[in-house]
Amino acid sequence: MAAKDKALKEHSTYRSILILSAWGYVIVVFPILLLYAGKLLDEFMGTSPYFMLGLFFLALLTGIGRFYKEAWSRHKGV
Repeated sequence: MAAKDKALKEHSTYRSILILSAWGYVIVVFPILLLYAGKLLDEFMGTSPYFMLGLFFLALLTGIGRFYKEAWSRHKGV
């Protein structure tokens, strides 16, 4: 029974590491997509870098904040 509990704990640890490593892609890809969307909005409305930079930093800060929240909740569960 102890071996089964140890295997489950290792599986849970690896799963947590995999989920937290996926946040790296979220933090990179999501701001790039919103940067492009902001560029399109700026071209459409004629407001040069405002939407582009605003959406980029919004996505970046939101991604980092959500990653921190996820990591902190997993840290408390350990």
